[in-house]
Amino acid sequence: MIYKFTWENLKNEYEAVLDSGYEVLTCREFVEKKHVLPSKTLVNRIDIDFSVKKTNIMLDVFRDLGIKGTFFVRLHAPEYNPFSFENYRILKRLIEEGHELGYHSEVIDQSKIWNEDPKDCLIRDIQVLERMLNVKIYGVASHGGMTGWNNLDFWENHKPSEFNLLYEGYDKEPGYNLFQEAFYISDSEWTRWKCYDKGVRCVGDTRSIKEHMKDGHSLVHLLIHPDTYYDRHFYE
Repeated sequence: MIYKFTWENLKNEYEAVLDSGYEVLTCREFVEKKHVLPSKTLVNRIDIDFSVKKTNIMLDVFRDLGIKGTFFVRLHAPEYNPFSFENYRILKRLIEEGHELGYHSEVIDQSKIWNEDPKDCLIRDIQVLERMLNVKIYGVASHGGMTGWNNLDFWENHKPSEFNLLYEGYDKEPGYNLFQEAFYISDSEWTRWKCYDKGVRCVGDTRSIKEHMKDGHSLVHLLIHPDTYYDRHFYE
């Protein structure tokens, strides 16, 4: 059976999370509470890859359920301008409603295309986000785009603390290390779910969030994308 990534189904998935007794945390909250996590914890990460407009609908879902998430926004996406009139309004709403805003970084792509130091690109981009939205950026998550370069490579020789950050999305530092310690669920294959158990791919397991809740994992790392969801069809 093909899973339908509708907004209604997404809300049902989160309702199952709450009904199963999970406390939903942002990435920053995970860092701050890591030494005393709730017995059932779900870290709620959202990457805004292509659509800030759809993010507005996701904010409605989270508001109705009373949960928060960490949203990572791109600065150089050809698909959207984060500071357009409507997108800027939505990002302001996100912050005002208590969600965490992070930076979806593409510093290797920038450095290759612009012939600039990726370190300078990262520092400048964080400053731009903080200045434009009057917010502190605590974490970044590397975006995987179409260039063939891996933006995660930057972190082979750098640590988030060098940039006054608490974490990077796949950071292996003891203060974070979420991907390696949690059961990871993601919609990043667009038409089906995928999952990893403590960093190891669960081949063939395409169960949804709700189905995984039955297994009672103590720590769940959820990554979703607003772009994936719709009311009637993907291209609406």
